[in-house]
Amino acid sequence: SLHGQSDIQRVRRDQQESSRNTQNRTGQEVNGGGVAIDTLPDNMTKVVEDSQKYYSWRSFGPGDRRTQELWVDLNSVQEGQVRVHGILSNTHRQAARVALSFDFPFYGHHMRQITIATGGFIFTGEVTHRMLTATQYIAPLMANFDPSFSRNSTVCYLDNGEVFVVQWDKVRLQGREAEGAFTFQAALHRNGTIVFGYRDVPLPVVKINSTEHPVKIGLSDAFMAFISSPQSPESKRRTIYEYHRVEVNTTDIVSRSAFVFSLLPTCLQHTNCDQCIHSNLTTGCGWCNILQRCSDGIDRHRQEWLEFSCSEEAKEGTCEDYIQGGADSSMSPFSSPVPAATPSPAARPGSPVTEDVQTGSPGEEEPPEHTAIIAGVVAALVLLVFLTLLAVYYINTHPTVAPPFYLMQ
Repeated sequence: SLHGQSDIQRVRRDQQESSRNTQNRTGQEVNGGGVAIDTLPDNMTKVVEDSQKYYSWRSFGPGDRRTQELWVDLNSVQEGQVRVHGILSNTHRQAARVALSFDFPFYGHHMRQITIATGGFIFTGEVTHRMLTATQYIAPLMANFDPSFSRNSTVCYLDNGEVFVVQWDKVRLQGREAEGAFTFQAALHRNGTIVFGYRDVPLPVVKINSTEHPVKIGLSDAFMAFISSPQSPESKRRTIYEYHRVEVNTTDIVSRSAFVFSLLPTCLQHTNCDQCIHSNLTTGCGWCNILQRCSDGIDRHRQEWLEFSCSEEAKEGTCEDYIQGGADSSMSPFSSPVPAATPSPAARPGSPVTEDVQTGSPGEEEPPEHTAIIAGVVAALVLLVFLTLLAVYYINTHPTVAPPFYLMQ
């Protein structure tokens, strides 16, 4: 059945006032190369957009035939394709990076690696800051699961090139092992569709304690930005902005249920200016020519978008500016991306990066260059003839001197 407002805790955000309305979170950076899976407290202020801008979703209950069709039966898959992760299946509060065999679009960003956590969720970001694990996730059922409690508890996954499935099989809540085993999975399809499947949910989600570990179900994405401190403009701090979250109604999570999240078109999918500005699939997109990127300014690349003044360029520029710019722009919106672009205060809207160009007619510059070359050749020939005549004259006037040694006298 299709669920509307009742299934989602919605808080809309005005993108034009994102600096005021977006949630910001600051934390300390993690030293070392470990994967931290700590998450932020639930009592922090949450101002995020939960509208159907990035994903549309449907839920299916035990009575829906579609529920069974959505479940990926890993027991029936050919032996060898399913991998049981030995470390995750025998530890608590741990995570491991796994490479995908295909590019998986998450909020329009293409993922080639994800991080599977024992706590019933997938971390989708780069491990650059421990707090990002709280805001970049795919969580079929984030909770304090402990696979190490039983040998029957496993964390396994399947990748067949079209779908990547992670299954938490017969896992139990730490400290509440007697309440039963949970079995659920998350399937990441190549086209960006995400499916949450639940086979065994012995305990209502609302009764799961979130004191030791957050309890979340849904999707979330965020970006990190460097913000100058008002007290010290020279120093910058890393601030995490959670720009979108999808939270499903936990009462719908029961045994034999499923959720399907379908990825909607995003600005990031457009690869040239014309598609970016004129596509009917997306709204609010702007083209940044120096980055060769289409965006609404709210995504994981926001820091770069600000550094290159893309907001002003997207607001004032048009595709015709890049095509007909002449000497003011040597770059077409359909040209290849600029390699290794470097932020600079000189990169202002209306002044795209250009190459040095010659002014005047090339034909006017060529004659002086050719004349100088010809004059040099003639001078060399005259000098050679003069030296030859001088040598002949010297030999004739000194007949007793051997030719090889006449110059030594």
